[in-house]
Amino acid sequence: MAGECMSIELDYRRLGKRIKGKRTEAKLTQEQLASIVDVATSNISHIERATTQVSLPTLVKIANALGASLDQLTCDSLPVSDVYLQQDFADIFSDCSVEEKQIIKDIVIATKKTLRERKGD
Repeated sequence: MAGECMSIELDYRRLGKRIKGKRTEAKLTQEQLASIVDVATSNISHIERATTQVSLPTLVKIANALGASLDQLTCDSLPVSDVYLQQDFADIFSDCSVEEKQIIKDIVIATKKTLRERKGD
């Protein structure tokens, strides 16, 4: 299989959500990010809402502006995204109390059970 490319589609909806998440973590407005990346504010809005397909050069500029790697932003479209999802979970839990973590764990267990039961339908 050497030399063959896997056919993987970029999930622009999830990419947009990740960009928005990183932007808000960085406490940047769409206007501020647009200024750094040198694009129109409406372009950032369209990228975050997945109503446009971001070009690779613009995506690289966005990643650099947000201090993120392309892998972090596109991990939902990569076959090796597990490490990034685990980091997402660690980030979610980082400011939770023990009680909050227990509640979230119980919710995840119930959700996982429901998902697996529905797969069998």
